[in-house]
Amino acid sequence: MWLYNLGLTLYVWAIRLVAPRHPKARLWIEGRRDLFRRIREAVAPGERIVWMHVASLGEFEQGRPIIEELRRKHPEYKILLTFFSPSGYEIRKNYAGADHIFYLPIDTPRNARRFLDAVHPEIAIFVKYEFWLNLLAELRRRHVRTFIVSAIFRRNSVFFRPYGGMWRQALESFDVLFVQNEESKKLLATLGFDNVLVAGDTRFDRVAEIARAAKRIDLIDRFKGDARLFVAGSTWGPDEELLIRLANDNPEIKFVIAPHEMDEGRIARLIAETRGGALRYTQCTPHTAFGPKQVMILDTVGLLASVYGYATWSYVGGGFGVGIHNTLEAATFGLPVAFGPNYGKFKEARDLVTLGAARSVGNYEELNAWFVPLRDNEEFLQRTSRIAKDYTTRHQGATGIIVRTIFQQ
Repeated sequence: MWLYNLGLTLYVWAIRLVAPRHPKARLWIEGRRDLFRRIREAVAPGERIVWMHVASLGEFEQGRPIIEELRRKHPEYKILLTFFSPSGYEIRKNYAGADHIFYLPIDTPRNARRFLDAVHPEIAIFVKYEFWLNLLAELRRRHVRTFIVSAIFRRNSVFFRPYGGMWRQALESFDVLFVQNEESKKLLATLGFDNVLVAGDTRFDRVAEIARAAKRIDLIDRFKGDARLFVAGSTWGPDEELLIRLANDNPEIKFVIAPHEMDEGRIARLIAETRGGALRYTQCTPHTAFGPKQVMILDTVGLLASVYGYATWSYVGGGFGVGIHNTLEAATFGLPVAFGPNYGKFKEARDLVTLGAARSVGNYEELNAWFVPLRDNEEFLQRTSRIAKDYTTRHQGATGIIVRTIFQQ
């Protein structure tokens, strides 16, 4: 454990070192300033607290269906939500579904005690990959009912290594481990854990709710007009190189491209290199005349999921980097999905590829070979769309299983 604590100390020093010139690191530090005072002022001693911790925005989306089900079924509890990352906290710090929202304190033994003294949770829920050893040990010592949800375990992870003893001990803190698949359950059984339930992935419930709540967006309505629409979400530079070529080769089709980060240089390049004309969503007004403009750059957050509802085809970015972003938001609308080659860590992407609803592409020729049959063969398009939609519908229900099980304990 001393090595874990030393690693955390070095990590904090590194964050402080780069904070003056790195905006996210600065937010990470500033967001934790006076944290315990703010928590003590906000959380009343008599409140019955369910605490959920998520790493960032993606894990928040997995935890959100559980929060909202708890709201409906167990209003006697207050919801405390913590984030590790600024990219989650800064976007969702005003989320109305939680009563209290904070950054997670650095996981030292002293901070773990102070935090749990201040928030006194009856139930603690960690989402997917969050294993903070001092907090888990303190929760275990206090006999707080603790769960992990939408978890995935792989044979090459630290829990199954000879040196992973302290990580295996951390798993003993969980009353139930809710995992996404049978493989995870079998792996945990090799460590002697039988308190494992295959509940599935709560993201399927979340994207179903997103689809039901999708908004009509006047600017997208008018931009699309009578044309068919291709929507590319969470794109990075290598993705955009392919998408510019695809747009230029298909002038009769409209494109919406939503960059993962609003990099002005990349946005300028998209505008400059799109032969059919491009414009930014944030610069449009109710009076904008779109005319023949072919590409809209969605340079804002919170709309992408609804924009997928206008599309016929989709592309999800990140696959030429560390990994693809959320394919389920597109698939739940019945969209065929393409993405880059780095998708192996994502079960839903592997499933969609196996079923024929998605395709991994490594270059423009492969992207075009995927797209042309879907563009030109309506029967093939409809069949592929049904496969994507049916897959997301079939895997819903994890949220109900998790909430029922927690309150049967």
